[in-house]
Amino acid sequence: MNVLVIKSSPHLSGTSNTITDKFIKGAIDAGHSVETYDIARGNLHPCLGCDRCGMNWLCVQKDDGNYVLDKIIKCDCLVLVTPVYYFGVSAQLKMLIDRFYARNGEITAKHLKVVYIAAAWNDDNIVMEAISKHFDILTSYLKMNEIGRILAKGAGTPSMIKKHYLDEAYELGNNLK
Repeated sequence: MNVLVIKSSPHLSGTSNTITDKFIKGAIDAGHSVETYDIARGNLHPCLGCDRCGMNWLCVQKDDGNYVLDKIIKCDCLVLVTPVYYFGVSAQLKMLIDRFYARNGEITAKHLKVVYIAAAWNDDNIVMEAISKHFDILTSYLKMNEIGRILAKGAGTPSMIKKHYLDEAYELGNNLK
């Protein structure tokens, strides 16, 4: 399986990336092909809302957007990774999700497999409610098939990550089908 992992944390060695690295190791150990794109270090700009793409064509912006969208169209499984900031996805991931607009028809028609990985500092009952709902709506709207979700609470620094989240990430990657 061709897996595309989209990382979006400004912290290269932050918690969402640390958990995701375990997922990647599991997927590679299982024989999957894994490619990673790090939005926080890429050249990506927000959607202009110009509608020149018509929801089914290339974006007019001259950045990495069309490159990443092409990778999404070609992959078998998309992994969206984010730290949780103010109960939502990072600005970097939101920027890419907004850019899905340019290839909305192709993404929807593909029925992509999708995995979500999110890490939050808080360890309370509400920290993942909004982001989880966002993932639900995104999956439904884009007609994707969710095959896994890791919502790591109480993971403000790598040393705070509970071992079961790391184990769960490895197993999820290792058991992709």
